[in-house]
Amino acid sequence: MNRKQIQNIIKEGEGITVEFKTCKNKLNKDAFESICAFLNRSGGYLLLGVKDNGEVLGVDEDAIQSILDTIVKNANNTQKLNPPYYLSPKVVEFSDRKVIVIYIPESSQVHSTVGKIYDRNEDGDFDITSQPDQVTQMYLRKQSTYSENQVFPHVSLSDFKESLFNRIRALARNQRPNHPWAEISNEDLLKSAGLFKKDMQTGKEGYTLAAVLLLGKDELIMNVLSHHKTDAILRISNTDRYDDRDDIRLNLIDSYDRLMNFVSKHLPDKFYLKNEQRISLRDFLFREIMGNLLIHREYTNPFPAKLIIEKNKVYTENWNKPHGKGNIDPNNFSPYPKNPMIAKFFKEIGWVDELGSGVRNTYKYCKLYTPDSQPEFIEGDIFKAIIPLKSKTTQKTTQKTTQKTTQKTENRIIEILIKYPEYGRKQIAEVLGDITEDGVKYQLEKLKKTRKIERIGADKGGYWKVNIDD
Repeated sequence: MNRKQIQNIIKEGEGITVEFKTCKNKLNKDAFESICAFLNRSGGYLLLGVKDNGEVLGVDEDAIQSILDTIVKNANNTQKLNPPYYLSPKVVEFSDRKVIVIYIPESSQVHSTVGKIYDRNEDGDFDITSQPDQVTQMYLRKQSTYSENQVFPHVSLSDFKESLFNRIRALARNQRPNHPWAEISNEDLLKSAGLFKKDMQTGKEGYTLAAVLLLGKDELIMNVLSHHKTDAILRISNTDRYDDRDDIRLNLIDSYDRLMNFVSKHLPDKFYLKNEQRISLRDFLFREIMGNLLIHREYTNPFPAKLIIEKNKVYTENWNKPHGKGNIDPNNFSPYPKNPMIAKFFKEIGWVDELGSGVRNTYKYCKLYTPDSQPEFIEGDIFKAIIPLKSKTTQKTTQKTTQKTTQKTENRIIEILIKYPEYGRKQIAEVLGDITEDGVKYQLEKLKKTRKIERIGADKGGYWKVNIDD
């Protein structure tokens, strides 16, 4: 977040999604009441170093690191915030002062701080702990809004893929050597990740849809969500069907691996120096795209998610609960968590960064991977991400070359049909030698549409008539 964006937030003033705290040299005692309320309602921005009237005081330089450490530590402490939620405070220069900005997304869970549940409205943060009707309504609202919270009471620990737990622990430990998942049991890990809940309508407890999708065995996923699948398709030579395909019906951890392997198999790698170390631009770029495809998706809809690699672009599609329509502007958009618990899980193992960073990182790495180009993110019932594989200049050159090649192929086919009007697709392909039967079929259809040729008689026993005058 830059200074201009902060200025706009301050100008609008406090409201249901904005709260100011002075925090001159230490974190305000009620800061986590606001964090809790934002998590429970619709998310928002907490700005530290700003007075209620919008006057920017700034945070003392000597106190900044201590405040940052306190926020991160308390956000992961169940005594302070339950269930815990990973927060990423940022320090932003504002004139000659520094402001700490915390973006808090809406959570799919109900949170409490020091044993109290807070909700948010235009007037601030309100303790609703002793108001059971409001608390119940909050649980029901989150459960109905986020399908990942659906509870399955009959799913047991044995239904999860045992081998994944050790891998998850290793990935989490790579992010933080003392990560709490490293030493706890599988059951406690699932509960710590917020994947075990109580259904407030039935009173039954169980593992959630998010748990099933993340770590479930194949048969469990098919029993719970029979339509679940992600389709990876390579469509370059055979544009009518595909050149390669991977039909993925696995948990999200294994799905991520399969998708990244498909990308590695079919897309070139480009190396880049980052902090004096060589990195794979392809992996950094498509890590964001695959994370977005798997995390921000409405799984209860049978529309299959897709990864499609074509000659000039890669694009993904997944069913979505839209919060807007049209192209997303990376400089002016508010990230919205579609599946907060799945997103949080991916973040804990280092496969995604903070909410909203995926779009920004994709723009950053796409410009390096494909110079003179930028990605597109299109919000709608079907969310679409598009990554160009060729720069605009290269695309124009390729288009001209393709047009010349196509014209040459058409002329060669016409010459064959003038001499051998009885030839079928297989015989034409054999004479040409550099095009498949499907390619010949495509060219014949184009020639028919432009009336340069027409079919006389049946497919078998008929012949081609060439209309030279056309």
